[in-house]
Amino acid sequence: MSEDAAGGEDRGEKHGGAPGGPRQKFDDRVYRSPAGMAGGVALLALAVWLVSDAAINGHGDQRALALSGLLCGAPLVVAFTLRPAVYAGEQRLRIRNPFRTVTAPWGSVESVRAGYSCEVVADGAKYQMWAIPVSLRDRKKAHRHNERIASGQGAAPRGGLFGGRGVPDVDPGEAEEKRAHSDQAVDELRELLERHGESEPAQGRVSVRWAYEVLAPAAAGAIALIVLYATR
Repeated sequence: MSEDAAGGEDRGEKHGGAPGGPRQKFDDRVYRSPAGMAGGVALLALAVWLVSDAAINGHGDQRALALSGLLCGAPLVVAFTLRPAVYAGEQRLRIRNPFRTVTAPWGSVESVRAGYSCEVVADGAKYQMWAIPVSLRDRKKAHRHNERIASGQGAAPRGGLFGGRGVPDVDPGEAEEKRAHSDQAVDELRELLERHGESEPAQGRVSVRWAYEVLAPAAAGAIALIVLYATR
């Protein structure tokens, strides 16, 4: 099944809950990297500007080289910045990485973990989730925040300039433990695994599909560049 078709099924309305219990709607949870997407858009805009300038003002084979470079580079930028995503539904976990899409029914997932990268172990194989990057800085920041909360210093007011009542270190609404974004996402995926791992519709084997829509144009652009340089 294609990515779009699978995504359409995942994003449709589904019903869960215990047998005989109330039926509730369940939508996919989608995880992406906002920083990666912003960087990808910026790189594509820069590439289009440079190639447009070369196509208008270039001479000789400069135009062909610029267009071939764009054909080779643009799919790679899209693959590493805009393409990565993780879709978590009732029946399956779909991991869209730069060059392939992994679809793992919850019944095949053995564990979800976050070390220096977020990974899923399914059917004995390990798959990295590019869309959920691990930030050690974010972890340290959350750890320091939790230490302040645990020691009672999180919302404690500091003295004012002239001995008056100061302002709290953090807002009262933030005086609770925090988790790094990657760790929070892994916790949510583990919760879905525990909830749906034993259900009958969530059984099956892992399937992997290569992203030929990325690989084919990138390879074509690379071949064009090699031919152009070889014939100069």
